[in-house]
Amino acid sequence: MTLPRLLITLGDVAGIGPEIVAKAWPELAAYCQPLVIGDPAKLPADIPCHNPSSADLSRVPVGAVTAEAGRAAYDWLVYAIDECLANRADGIVTCPLHKEGLHAANIHYPGHTEILADRTGTTSFAMLLYDDALPLAVAHVTLHRALSSVFEHITPETVLGKIRLLHDLLPKLTGQPARIGVAALNPHASDGGLFGHEEATIIAPAVAAACREGISVHGPIASDAIFLPHNRARFDGVVAMYHDQGHIAMKLLGGRRAVNISAGLPIVRTSVAHGTAYDIAGKGVADPSSLVSAVRVAARLADARRKSLHPA
Repeated sequence: MTLPRLLITLGDVAGIGPEIVAKAWPELAAYCQPLVIGDPAKLPADIPCHNPSSADLSRVPVGAVTAEAGRAAYDWLVYAIDECLANRADGIVTCPLHKEGLHAANIHYPGHTEILADRTGTTSFAMLLYDDALPLAVAHVTLHRALSSVFEHITPETVLGKIRLLHDLLPKLTGQPARIGVAALNPHASDGGLFGHEEATIIAPAVAAACREGISVHGPIASDAIFLPHNRARFDGVVAMYHDQGHIAMKLLGGRRAVNISAGLPIVRTSVAHGTAYDIAGKGVADPSSLVSAVRVAARLADARRKSLHPA
């Protein structure tokens, strides 16, 4: 079978995106036909690269927020999305962009996930962290928002939506039916209502509804227990209620192995699970392993998508 054509967006060029692409490049051809969408001037000459942005990056300093880098990162992502929607590419793998750079360019999105959802017209979506070695995927009910606003966005409908997205995606990653655990919101899963009502009034009803749909799901489970080994053996997917509840656990468990996956989109998108790392940009010490993992997982998802669209 022909290897999938994956577009690798360079992200914010003031960060470590160009470095990790250059370091990872020799390994990527084993998984896909890669093409970088970015600035060729930031990469070795032997790496194929297309630049659809008119942003002037010639004076962008390493390790600093600029509107130019933010604009270019946005333009590259939008181009890659449109190529996938037009079936001229099989998936996108993104290097990190900087949210302050987006805002400096007057682009008011919290990050990649929201741009992808808006551009593809997707209303039900989730950002997952996935570790192939565990294997375990975590979907987040709420994502890039202040903790003070998290509670108003956790409803039976939003929790159930993330359970469904995991149920759909996990077999494409693991080759097995999904087994899902749902994290509690309050300490000790509220201890029978002593520390809040959300477990009884929001999370448990969502889990019950998913069970009625035939989904293998359990919860709510206290968030300080759901990632312990005995529970990781029971589940290959976890629904977390907010960003750090899932991210801290996954990064402690897997470190640089983790891959960011956008679930619910009509296209394949994965990403590195780290930021622009301005503090080490330009020093030659960036680790490309998350990018290699992201490409490997994107290729697997792209193959699964092609088989579903064109069954034998």
